[in-house]
Amino acid sequence: MNPAERISVTGRRLLSRRALMRHAGGSLGALGLAGLLQQEGLLANGDPAAFGGKTPLRPDINPQNPYRPRPSHFPVPAKRVLVIFCPGAVSHVDTFDYKPRLKTLHGQSPGFIPAVTFEGPPGTIAQPFWEFKPRGTSGKMTSELLPHLGNLADEFCFIHSLHTQTSAHPQGENFLHTGFTMEGYPSFGSWVTYALGSVNAELPAFVAINDPRGLARSGKNNFGSGFLPAAFQATDFNAKHPPANLARPKNYSPADDQATIDLLARLNGRHLERFPDDEDLAARIASYELAGRMQLSVPEVMDLSNEPSSVHRAYGTDSGTELKRGYAQNCILARRLIEKGVRVVQLFNGSDPSGGNGITNWDSHANILKTHAMQAEIMDQPTAALIEDLKRRGLLEDTLVVWCTEFGRMPFLQGNGTGRDHNPDAFTCFLAGAGVKKAFSYGQSDEFGFKAVVNQATVFDFNATILHLMGLDHQRLTYYHNGLERRLTNVHGRVLHDLLS
Repeated sequence: MNPAERISVTGRRLLSRRALMRHAGGSLGALGLAGLLQQEGLLANGDPAAFGGKTPLRPDINPQNPYRPRPSHFPVPAKRVLVIFCPGAVSHVDTFDYKPRLKTLHGQSPGFIPAVTFEGPPGTIAQPFWEFKPRGTSGKMTSELLPHLGNLADEFCFIHSLHTQTSAHPQGENFLHTGFTMEGYPSFGSWVTYALGSVNAELPAFVAINDPRGLARSGKNNFGSGFLPAAFQATDFNAKHPPANLARPKNYSPADDQATIDLLARLNGRHLERFPDDEDLAARIASYELAGRMQLSVPEVMDLSNEPSSVHRAYGTDSGTELKRGYAQNCILARRLIEKGVRVVQLFNGSDPSGGNGITNWDSHANILKTHAMQAEIMDQPTAALIEDLKRRGLLEDTLVVWCTEFGRMPFLQGNGTGRDHNPDAFTCFLAGAGVKKAFSYGQSDEFGFKAVVNQATVFDFNATILHLMGLDHQRLTYYHNGLERRLTNVHGRVLHDLLS
């Protein structure tokens, strides 16, 4: 008998301490080797046809050209996606989720109201602060708070049964955009551009158009690349503030500029020859080269002066408050970027309230009549005009539009009697355009809009469905990080097939 082993009275072989350590060491070595092979895309699992012959765990990306267009997992009509994000939590019961029961219980305190919510003791049931009326041929009930978007209800696919994991704004924004409440994970747009690349070599694959008032609560985490290569983070600019350092100095001629670019290209080429396996170096050079090309492409796409006056009137750049005019300009910029083939455009309507600008987003713990009305006046007309413009130009046929917020608001008032508290258990978002049903409502919240009850949909399901509409299988779109194959939907998520056209 091998002295490293013993046989028990049951006949089973028992390992000695020395044999146990030998076997464990060999297993750990095998696991380490498997991890290294997987990082290099050399493990033969999954469908080798995905992403140009590599395993589905790692798209076929050339670090020297990270934005090269790549095939999707399966064919879909959507070529690009526009995400319109409203930070601060839009009240679903005052916008798109009609609950007549709230009128009959207005001012009452039914037993389902909890003793304490996010900001303290609640008040009584409150009917919608704005009247609802039927819209379009579908008769969808939407509120007078957003009449322009309401008039487009026949174009939309509403999801009324969403719920999330947190009732805090920063964590809610993180969770919606990255699938995790903590920071440091890739955003949705980064995952999409990592998988699909770009069809326009002169512009970024992913652009974040931030609110004229500044960034949302979670800042650049809403559009950051996390542990994905830095090339897949969004380029952040808006109609008022172009990307930094694009303007050529006045005393610097175009010929001098081109000579400098040519010299840098030669020097970078030599540098890459010395370090051919340095992916970070290649990615940085690719980013700088894109920035150089943007010196010509971005000023052109940001010049809104050549838009006809009819377009400016439709979007509202010539009327209303300065904030509305600024957001309307951002909406025109979003349409121009989509026309140019930018893969992901993320448009923000709201910013961090700590910016010192008064009411800056949809957060309405007090005086919801004032706060929601102000945000709606900024968001409604320009957003509706953007969607109508996409449709008129034929772009809605291959563009997916996502209108979203991080969670909902309560059907009852706070103790102050004028605002609604956070509600993570029920909220509404909508989709439009390529691949989704029109004039369709998926799921339901209860008769009060308090909790999702029919066809409940998690944020994981929401993101899995959006990825599916972009031709991506959320279970196959992964990235090896810290010993795990990470993905946008973590280990959860299902595609909501009932809302697909």
